[in-house]
Amino acid sequence: QVQLVESGGGLVQAGGSLRLSCAASGRTFSSYAMAWFRQAPGKEREFVAGRGRINTIYADSVKGRFTISEDNAKNTVYLQMNSLKPEDTAVYHCASWDGVAIYSERSQYKYWGQGTQVTVSS
Repeated sequence: QVQLVESGGGLVQAGGSLRLSCAASGRTFSSYAMAWFRQAPGKEREFVAGRGRINTIYADSVKGRFTISEDNAKNTVYLQMNSLKPEDTAVYHCASWDGVAIYSERSQYKYWGQGTQVTVSS
């Protein structure tokens, strides 16, 4: 059974940084695509960043500020978030599916974590 558990969220001032973690169990995550999504109150869940077997992609809104990385030994993927803005406030979820390609459509993903809250104050 695949489980994804996020951590690392919190309250930070604008311009600050946070690093989110997504610990995977039940599979070797490096063999599959991993993505981060976020959902702000009253908004649709949107794609943030993702790592596939051959490429890594970012939403335009976070490009140059967020970086996805991984630690294979810990079976964990990270999202380093720098230069945070109030509009980055959301619940952040990691997601995966049984393939290696990255998609920005949330319907593609089968496995989801419960999410971690990120709040950026102005």
